Amino acid sequence: MSSRVNPFLLRGVPIDSEKLKDLLERLQVGDVSIEAALAELNHLPYEDLGFAKLDHHRELRRGFPEVVLGLGKTPEQIAIITKSLTDKSDRVLVTRATHEAFAMVRSSVPDAEFHEAARAIVVDRRANPVLNPGVLIVTAGTSDLPVADEAALTAHLMGCEVERVTDVGVAGVHRVLDQLPTLRKARVIIAVAGMEGALPSLVSGLVSAPIIAVPTSIGYGASFGGIAALLGMLSSCSPGVSVVNIDNGFGAGYMAGLINNGIQE
Repeated sequence: MSSRVNPFLLRGVPIDSEKLKDLLERLQVGDVSIEAALAELNHLPYEDLGFAKLDHHRELRRGFPEVVLGLGKTPEQIAIITKSLTDKSDRVLVTRATHEAFAMVRSSVPDAEFHEAARAIVVDRRANPVLNPGVLIVTAGTSDLPVADEAALTAHLMGCEVERVTDVGVAGVHRVLDQLPTLRKARVIIAVAGMEGALPSLVSGLVSAPIIAVPTSIGYGASFGGIAALLGMLSSCSPGVSVVNIDNGFGAGYMAGLINNGIQE
């Protein structure tokens, strides 16, 4: 494959000036060859693995590297993707992963970790990261914890300090009221609930922070695998509530990270 840089790949795509400057300085002093520099430039827009095209610019645009959805991918594909991403970034997150995929990843990325509850593979090579406070995750019940764990892990990798308030569903509303001081100091709140999904509306009525509602697939037959909670959250009468898809802890954690980091700046 040719090592020439395709200018059309770079056109309209923001290139990190500091990374480009560092590359040119290394080239000037001879720490990197012309061929290696061309190869690095080729990977600035994306890297073509044949079965996947890795967006190495994702962190420059969104503040976080491309995340891998493990669902539907083979362990071998996940391992190849993870290894390539770790060559370019200090953080990698693989969601909906299996133990088999983790074992394959560990063979080429020894410092990878498996988070059982969140079903996620993580590589975190940040040295003493400074975490921005402000993200709070509130769960209705213990059954909602796996989705909350995925959200918390995502927000943490995005540089946020995450607090939790667990098992405060509306069946015992006094449990939520007891947490008012914690709720009201949060900059952004992720509210995770199944069944009828009423928790985000309740919390939103008590605080000024934006609420990211996460419906879970927890509930009996009439909850239709989380559809009842999803529709209830979408129909919230309380302003300031946005909703992600069913069981989408990653999406909620990512959005919370963007909001919280933007507030910090």
